[in-house]
Amino acid sequence: MSRPARQPSRQRLAVLVFLFVYPLVTAVMMVLTPLTVGWPIPLRTLVLVPLVVASMIWIIIPFIHRRLGHLL
Repeated sequence: MSRPARQPSRQRLAVLVFLFVYPLVTAVMMVLTPLTVGWPIPLRTLVLVPLVVASMIWIIIPFIHRRLGHLL
């Protein structure tokens, strides 16, 4: 009889996502800030957020599940 698959820990997933997203956001802001001098904050975030969300959906989350799933 097989055991049911263990559900990943949401807390551990949150910590791992934070550890990947924080440097990503910081790096993107460092690149975007000189290019968007004088832009209002909402417009800057309109550029930043899609980059971060796309990175999370197609790069960070799959990487965490594939390579670091044993830590969850």
